[in-house]
Amino acid sequence: MIREPLLHGWTVGPKLGAFEQRDAATAFVPVTLPHDALRDLPRDPGSPQGVTSGYYPGGVFEYVHELDVPEEWREKTVLLEFEGVYRDAVVFVDGDRAAHEASGYAAFTVRLDAYLRFGRTNRITVEARVHKDSRWYTGAGIHRPVHLVVADPVHLALDATRIVTSDVDDERAIVAVSSVVENETRHTRTVRVRWEVTATDGAVVATGDSPVSVLPGERATARQRLTVRDPRRWGIDDPQLYGLRTTLVEDGRETPLDAETLTFGIRTLRLDPVHGLRINDESVTLRGACVHHDNGPLGAVAIPAAEDRRIRLLKQAGFTAIRSSHNPVSRAMLDACDRHGMVVMDELGDVWTRAKTGFDHSVGFADHWRRDVEAMVVKDANHPSVVLYSIGNEILELAGAHGAIWSRRLAEAVRELDGTRFVTNGINGIIANLDRMGEAMAEAQASDPNTLMATMGEQMALLNASDLVTASIEESAAVLDVVGFNYADSRYALDAELFPNRVIVGSETFPERIGALWPLVSSQPHVIGDFTWTGWDYLGEAGIGRVDYADEPGYTDTDTGTAGPYPYLAAESGDLDITGHRRTVSFFREIVYGLRREPFIAVHPPRHHGRPTAVTPWSWDDTVASWTWGVAAGAPVSVDVYADADEVELFRDGASVGVAPVGAVREYTARFETEYVPGELVAIARRGGVDVGRTSLRTAAPAVALTARAEADRIAADPDALGFVRIALEDAEGIVPCDRDVRVTVEVDGPAVLAGLGTGRAATEEPFSAASVTLFHGRALAIVRPTGPGEIRIRVSAEGCHDTAVGIRAE
Repeated sequence: MIREPLLHGWTVGPKLGAFEQRDAATAFVPVTLPHDALRDLPRDPGSPQGVTSGYYPGGVFEYVHELDVPEEWREKTVLLEFEGVYRDAVVFVDGDRAAHEASGYAAFTVRLDAYLRFGRTNRITVEARVHKDSRWYTGAGIHRPVHLVVADPVHLALDATRIVTSDVDDERAIVAVSSVVENETRHTRTVRVRWEVTATDGAVVATGDSPVSVLPGERATARQRLTVRDPRRWGIDDPQLYGLRTTLVEDGRETPLDAETLTFGIRTLRLDPVHGLRINDESVTLRGACVHHDNGPLGAVAIPAAEDRRIRLLKQAGFTAIRSSHNPVSRAMLDACDRHGMVVMDELGDVWTRAKTGFDHSVGFADHWRRDVEAMVVKDANHPSVVLYSIGNEILELAGAHGAIWSRRLAEAVRELDGTRFVTNGINGIIANLDRMGEAMAEAQASDPNTLMATMGEQMALLNASDLVTASIEESAAVLDVVGFNYADSRYALDAELFPNRVIVGSETFPERIGALWPLVSSQPHVIGDFTWTGWDYLGEAGIGRVDYADEPGYTDTDTGTAGPYPYLAAESGDLDITGHRRTVSFFREIVYGLRREPFIAVHPPRHHGRPTAVTPWSWDDTVASWTWGVAAGAPVSVDVYADADEVELFRDGASVGVAPVGAVREYTARFETEYVPGELVAIARRGGVDVGRTSLRTAAPAVALTARAEADRIAADPDALGFVRIALEDAEGIVPCDRDVRVTVEVDGPAVLAGLGTGRAATEEPFSAASVTLFHGRALAIVRPTGPGEIRIRVSAEGCHDTAVGIRAE
């Protein structure tokens, strides 16, 4: 099916009542899709959405597109395909209701034929709603792409070509393809489907074709088993891809009736408790990152360049898998995972029939669940990166009989649609048994489940391994291929004894515990991976990973829950912050994974030395990889060195500060108490008395300057493309002082707009839509979106600094 993007020509404004009139404050404004209607609204500490949304309001939004419909479309099939609209989307054509989609993440198609007025302009209106309906920032509106489809009445059905590569050896791979043909004429039609497989260099490596006769008003499936010689397999380290070109032709007609091109990979999957997960017969332990769907300064939009960047940077940071938390991932992100070799656990949602928030998807789940499952599986089926389907996350009703019935119903529905992958579920035994947890339930009635977990500490492990949890979740776990456990590593060894056929994945774990968790996971083959919360920081659930200083005026013990006070915006729990900058925990994890040989120095801000801290289970230390601080020389300071070693010796300006054992304060960590003196720190890691690695930090020179560096100097002149510009204050050697933050202003000249500007600061009142922002630890990120071809010039200025500029060519 030929899809044409319909991203331009849209306007958006607040939805008004039938008897209300627009004014300057409610006027429609032009936008380019994908678009987040929530991002630029004012935040308010009194917002009913509260901390979950980062204190953004809710609202009802109306998108409008004027679609020119020529007379010749009268004999065509005309469809409008939405990849995702948040939420409860209602689509009208010239005022006539044409479709409703409850899910904010499921793709849906609107058949326009019955509503179009031919030979004139038709007004397409899309309404979207957001209120207190999620536990994180969702954004609002048409946040994923829209496509217009104009097809011959005999055509390839949308998203109905399936590619399966389960029969593979070194000599050949059998590529089983099937395509569905729809006939919307009044007569039986016989057509031919042709398939052509191409390698990455464009060479044709397999072909096949089949005639298919289709009755009027019906669908027919054409199949072929194509043979690819000497197949190059898709894998984590070598993600080889192939193309499939499907063409629909009819005798006597020169041009094809329809055509589509898909990308796929050849790979096999195996699963058992002895070898764990095997991709192409090689056992892999997934280094996983939970991720939400927003793109930080851009808001909740799935622009392909942003999705690709996230996956690319996560892969560079050592991750090999993502879990889409807690909603189906975008097509653009799946494409990126295919390209970069990132395994995907795609997740259906956060609720089934019992609500977690007042207006969440549970209200209509019983009516819409099958449609939601189909939308997820159809989207994923041809992507080699997709290995696991998750049917839920921390489902409240999971421990009861009806929860087990829903578990089986959902798992079997996934298998009916795609039996080539594995089914999992993110089970939290405590959440599933809230009404049976005594004092824990009493606490939960006064707060949200996250706060319950944050205040339970080590009791979580004991409760998740209890006989109560074991018995109550057994049936729901038994319907799965892989049992996902959230914060229940205490079950790993236990279940190997109780359920020897059970395969487990740590579907959600605390970032602070990776030093203990990874050896536990990698040593037990029935545990196939660990997914940290989270790999990439996100908007909403604001401040769940923050570090508070408990002696701050006005601070109380009640502030140690997960709710971050205004103006917290981001969660502050990612290995990478919302701009893609790696936090210190990311380098710690890289060492734990065995991917980094040299040690890493993380410094606790000396201005806070000795102050008591309060953290949540999702917190990491308040540390920065910097030896440039605005304090007096001689100020006391704590220095952590992460290392896979027995001990670390720290030197300051060539003099030894001392030797500290690794593991005394935390796994893979040596801690030093010293004084801040500008100069150089050098850390040498040793094992068995032998040096195994060294690293250093130096103080920035007094003279620093603004810098702006584009991550790519050429991008496509396309709304799917973006230019990312890293802004920093640094000295001539590239050293960034982390506490000389200044306010910078960004100007864009040429065929582009400033799409977003932000930093990794979790608590901020600075909007992403502004042209100015205050650096955080010396850094910021500007994102430009091209509006056409040509030279884009990004100029950055700050008071007391010389301006700097960088160019990007859109072509």
